[in-house]
Amino acid sequence: MEPMVTEPQALRAGEPDDGRVQSVASPAAPVRTVSKSPTRIALARLRRDRIAMICAAICVAYILIAIFAPLLAGLEGQNATDLHQDLIDEFGFPMIGPTGEHWFGVEPRLGRDLFARWVYGARPSLIVAVAVTTITTIIGVVVGLVAGFTGGWVDRVLSWLIDLVLSLPYLLFAIASSAVLVAIFGGADGAGAEDVAQIRFISLICVLSFFGWASLARLVRGQVLSLREREFVAAAKVLGIPTRQVLFKELLPNLVAPIVVSVSLALPGYVVAEAGLTVLGAGLIEPTPSWGLTISAATTYYRADPLYLWLPVLGITILVLALSLLGDAVRDAFDPRTRR
Repeated sequence: MEPMVTEPQALRAGEPDDGRVQSVASPAAPVRTVSKSPTRIALARLRRDRIAMICAAICVAYILIAIFAPLLAGLEGQNATDLHQDLIDEFGFPMIGPTGEHWFGVEPRLGRDLFARWVYGARPSLIVAVAVTTITTIIGVVVGLVAGFTGGWVDRVLSWLIDLVLSLPYLLFAIASSAVLVAIFGGADGAGAEDVAQIRFISLICVLSFFGWASLARLVRGQVLSLREREFVAAAKVLGIPTRQVLFKELLPNLVAPIVVSVSLALPGYVVAEAGLTVLGAGLIEPTPSWGLTISAATTYYRADPLYLWLPVLGITILVLALSLLGDAVRDAFDPRTRR
């Protein structure tokens, strides 16, 4: 279990609270001690961080945009798939800019509404990032706990597996794996464009999950190796508590801080990975609305229509910056050596 920290708290109204223990001059002024776990202290410090709260609000706004993308596009009166060829000239360039009917204008060549594509494009980035982070966290924590606590040949096998995954060339495998999975699950049956896009979406999550759990597993294993010799673990073994309960009821609560920090820093990395692989042609494909797809297509028209390129770039930049700053704030809040 997490250690508890006792903090003296005076009950007299108006007494200064500067974090130091106040002297009690009279028995009539009782002092109450409040027990707080390190997690509660870290969350309290996080709530006092203005930058962290602003970044958290930005992340919540992106989540709401992704959830209510159909409603937002409906307010404009457009959707992400309608073609407006009448707004495109003979060379494929838009004849209009942002208007009341098309708030961000229309994309070149196809004439699809850019605002609708932008709000729908937030969905795959967030879904991939959250899904991969969840899968890698579960696998990494379980493997790290088992390897660090069990030891022996189990630890050697799992450590070898972790080193193997970390040594593989991530980018080459990511590019090759998506094509192989599409050929296996969709190529033989002549799947349609939407089916192939769905296969690519799932394969991207699988590829990122396969390469993402090993670093967290190594971190958790190292922490467990230092905790398994502690008195509370030895007492649990003497009492005959099952191994599963020792792992998840005794050891896991003491690993909350590094796990939370790892999760907060992994989310922006997977947002960038999804967009980067999509731009390279190893990620999502049409007709899935994606910021990465828009960036890839906009590189041809960035001089004639800069808004087409900068909208998804700004969307990814703001989201990744907010997640990164929030992750740094979470790391500092859970680090007992810092004082914010």
